Amino acid sequence: MNTITPFLEKYKNSFYILLLTGCLFPAVTPPVALFAGLIFALSCGPVFPTFNKKMSKYLLQGSVVGLGFGMSLQQAFASGKDGMLFTIVSVAGTLILGSFIAKKLKVDKRTGYLISSGTAICGGSAIAAIGPVIKADDGQMSVSLGTVFILNAIALFLFPFLGHLFGLSQHQFGLWSAIAIHDTSSVVGAASAYGEEALQVATTVKLTRALWIIPVTFVTSFIFKSKSDKLYMPWFIFLFILAMVINTLVDLPAGLTGGIVLVARKGLTLSLFFIGASLTKTVLRTVGVRPMIQGVLIWIIVSVVSLSYIYFISK
Repeated sequence: MNTITPFLEKYKNSFYILLLTGCLFPAVTPPVALFAGLIFALSCGPVFPTFNKKMSKYLLQGSVVGLGFGMSLQQAFASGKDGMLFTIVSVAGTLILGSFIAKKLKVDKRTGYLISSGTAICGGSAIAAIGPVIKADDGQMSVSLGTVFILNAIALFLFPFLGHLFGLSQHQFGLWSAIAIHDTSSVVGAASAYGEEALQVATTVKLTRALWIIPVTFVTSFIFKSKSDKLYMPWFIFLFILAMVINTLVDLPAGLTGGIVLVARKGLTLSLFFIGASLTKTVLRTVGVRPMIQGVLIWIIVSVVSLSYIYFISK
């Protein structure tokens, strides 16, 4: 081990660039890119952490907007109508359930609420928006983000397998993944691995769900009796909708829209590599046992209930 470590330390920047370049190849899928970044981070430690964080965020958002040029408003309404009612119920239910579990496990109140919010809405984005509102400190933010981050990585690989195991259709899987997986990145990654229709359904439903950041943030400010100086506005969601409107109303060349979607898909793959490269041993050590148990319990309950609901509405 002592002979390998100095070697990795010396050439880790080169390995990072090599893996990043490899993710550009068409054969590399989002799960493979995440796995490559994860293995690199756990083997070599952090490399360009600020760069990874910014690129994973902005590249993902840009890729989601690009995917909008591959969808029409008619497809979006057809995809999103089934998940709307359940989204409203599940967001509120998950927040209440998560807070109850956190209290029983004696998880810090703010940490428990952040984990619940990340599960209910859209993972790290929700945590980043709500954290300042409840005046969460760096430790509480790190634990909640780490918990959601780890579960996202697991979901990207686990959900497509379970989808095939349960015989879910493209539409069913897209709806399920949008509801039960935390972050938009893992939702889109898992759905793209499942199929084209699953990707369209998952993207629409998840971004609709992400809009709940705004009302939940306002309600949270009253629950915790605080006022936030900043309110996170998911502008990329509105740009995604604008892209769909343009694609629906303007007769754009098929080559142009197809090219944009192709670049967006590859951008998604790269963003997942950056996310994987951020999951270091330090992040894993930060997450305690009780917050992780809370995150897993909420995740399992939401996954089972949402899957049961999807089976019910499909009959």
